[in-house]
Amino acid sequence: MAVGARDYIDKLLVKKYADEKVDNHDSMESMVDPQKMLEAMNDVAMIQRNMFVLSQKLSSACYAINARTARYKKGVND
Repeated sequence: MAVGARDYIDKLLVKKYADEKVDNHDSMESMVDPQKMLEAMNDVAMIQRNMFVLSQKLSSACYAINARTARYKKGVND
């Protein structure tokens, strides 16, 4: 997927709005402390990682238990 103007109208629009500023982030004051936001995101990522590891361990344990307790019956043709 290409980014940029494809036809004449798009090129004119790009020229018209090339120097326009939509948001001026320098003059805005953030409602949330960026450091606290990054810490919260890191905490969520760490929790998700730990839950994934626990899920893998549980799956492995269940597989081992099922394999150990499996009972096989002889078939009719055996």
